Amino acid sequence: MASFKKFRVGPKFKLSGVDPAATPFSSGGDDAQREQLDALAIELDRLQNLLHAEGRRKLLLVLQGLDTSGKDGTIRWVFSRTSPLGVKVAAFKAPTEEERSRDFLWRCHAAVPRTGEITVWNRSHYEDVLVPVVEGWIDKGQTRQRYAQINDFERLLTQTGTVIVKCMLHISKQEQRVRLQARVDDPDKHWKFSLDDLAVRKKWEAYQAAYEKALTATSTDDAPWHVIPADSKHHRNLMIAGLLVKTLKDMKLRVPDADPALKGLIVE
Repeated sequence: MASFKKFRVGPKFKLSGVDPAATPFSSGGDDAQREQLDALAIELDRLQNLLHAEGRRKLLLVLQGLDTSGKDGTIRWVFSRTSPLGVKVAAFKAPTEEERSRDFLWRCHAAVPRTGEITVWNRSHYEDVLVPVVEGWIDKGQTRQRYAQINDFERLLTQTGTVIVKCMLHISKQEQRVRLQARVDDPDKHWKFSLDDLAVRKKWEAYQAAYEKALTATSTDDAPWHVIPADSKHHRNLMIAGLLVKTLKDMKLRVPDADPALKGLIVE
């Protein structure tokens, strides 16, 4: 059985050391993986109910990755059996004028999970140590300062009952080319495509380097990063679902003690 530890970012982490096409958690073809994912999705729903019933803690899933790495697809399939009442999604686009007028963490802090909730961030505060770094909008000193601020922010969340799961969806340049071309070739998918995607693609190596530095600087004991091979959509979903189920089980969730006033009560 594969171990998530192999994909956890440590001090000597190298992004090039993770094969985007790897499928270590797979135990069969696509049909088998779909069955595994469905079973994990059902278990995730059960555990989310426990999280809500316990009413003390929260879970935050952070999804980062380049265009076409599958953030939307991950959310759709991993939470396919989970009640929408217990899962919230926040998608972070380019900051608005209102958001730019405040500190870069302001819009994220406003979207943290409430007690008993699972919240998923489709992109996140990490955009602010990726795009500005690659574009040269902030220098090395400002970048290090933001790393420290992110670590402080996440420490605050974990100390106040939030369990953080951070996943970087690691796609290969070749697979991204295939997925972008599929969007171009299918008129029904043109809405998913932007010429800006090609501009970002031209800076592939710069983004790989920015990701590697950001992951290493912000993978902590309380909020570690996991790099998820993302060339296989089925395996990507399976791995993240498995990581979430493991995380929730490790939390040892339990329902509150029974109300003694209900003992022997007969509903007429």
